[in-house]
Amino acid sequence: MAGETYDLVVIGGGPGGYVAAIRAAQLGLKVAMVEKRATFGGTCLNVGCIPSKALLQSSHLFEAAGHDLAAHGIQVGPPSLDLGQLMKRKGEVVDATTKGVAFLLRKNKVATFQGAGRIDAAGQVSVLGDDGAAKETLATKNILIATGSEVTPLPGVPVDEKRIVSSTGALELAAVPKHLVVVGAGIIGLELGSVWRRLGAEVTVIEFLDRITPGVDDEVTKHLQRALAKQGLKFRLGARVTKAEAGADGVTLSVEPAKGGAAETVSADIVLVCIGRRPYVQGLGLDTVGVKMTERGRIAVDGHFQTSVPGIYAIGDVIDGPMLAHKASEDGIACVETLAGQKGHVNWDLVPSIIYTQPEVAWVGKTEEQLKAAGVAYKIGKYPFTADPRSRANGATEGFVKVLSDKATDTVLGVHIIGAEAGTMIAEAAVAMEFRASAEDIGRVCHAHPTVNEALKEAALAAWDKPIHL
Repeated sequence: MAGETYDLVVIGGGPGGYVAAIRAAQLGLKVAMVEKRATFGGTCLNVGCIPSKALLQSSHLFEAAGHDLAAHGIQVGPPSLDLGQLMKRKGEVVDATTKGVAFLLRKNKVATFQGAGRIDAAGQVSVLGDDGAAKETLATKNILIATGSEVTPLPGVPVDEKRIVSSTGALELAAVPKHLVVVGAGIIGLELGSVWRRLGAEVTVIEFLDRITPGVDDEVTKHLQRALAKQGLKFRLGARVTKAEAGADGVTLSVEPAKGGAAETVSADIVLVCIGRRPYVQGLGLDTVGVKMTERGRIAVDGHFQTSVPGIYAIGDVIDGPMLAHKASEDGIACVETLAGQKGHVNWDLVPSIIYTQPEVAWVGKTEEQLKAAGVAYKIGKYPFTADPRSRANGATEGFVKVLSDKATDTVLGVHIIGAEAGTMIAEAAVAMEFRASAEDIGRVCHAHPTVNEALKEAALAAWDKPIHL
């Protein structure tokens, strides 16, 4: 309760904050959590990872019903879309997930406070009401900042969440747009663009760079773009949106070449702005207590997640490292385990990433481009899903597995997968690499047959010596 002194007060109830709070409570700490939303789970569970995956699954089934079932001998008529039911199901998935988090917090006796958190001093956190005034003040030995991130705005393109929407608004459209323009060809833009394309929208993706999915292995990126183009997504690369004006009938955008040149006008029903995310640190009182920031606007921390102010810690999207929910969770666990006298650690070099398009893309470790830049001698092992029996039986042969290994030691340096079950398959690669497995190690492990995971085994064999089935 508010009159007590806590061992830890966590500000933010997303995947970093609530996991940290639960783990700290399990370790015997007296914990409170401050969350400004009415429900727990942060952006990910409420308006991010979970609702978007629900829409991706529903839209994938709609697409399959209309195009893919005949090959299996299943004859159905053209499917009709009940968008209201689709959105209702998405809401039910979110509701069940956030209620599950609330149950876990109660189960672990984490005290929760609804409102924005503000650090007034080391050891003191205020819980603010809607009017900005302090409702309660919490005394604590330690403070953990886990406030996540927010959508990065694009100058000249004002988001109204009606005609010009962020990823949040794109999850709540009342009708399928005739023409959706997605500004930004990163993970979020491609996923949500895929959702609405499958449901019937014409989708144009405008990207400032001359490629999609920056940071992804180049070979995988090129394959993904070809696959999405076959599905109907249109790409305008090397272009920037300088202005957007919303009217009663749609949005008019001004688009010009990224390297300079004449602007042209593009019309759309809906514009989705997805140019990235930035740390959410406003109103936390960081200046007041003297918490130092990095040049990139993130909170500076040491190897144990402590900020420049003793007793104040930070994790997840507000600090360096990939802005991913699972990375934030691991940060939180490592941080509180250290607080409890244990030795927590997160290997940011082995945080897996996934793009939930069709085909999915997943990777962990280094790309070819990073290895070349570092001057590392490496070997490549590749195996296409067209050669995998289970993928053939599933009718999902798009893509391949790519294993990068050290030429001298055979240690696996990176694994890149584009295919129907890439997001699930990458976990095996992450575990193997955490234990510094060689390509031979993965290749010699007995994999069940027939499974899509056999493609990883064969790619590893290809990197070490020779695949059996290619």
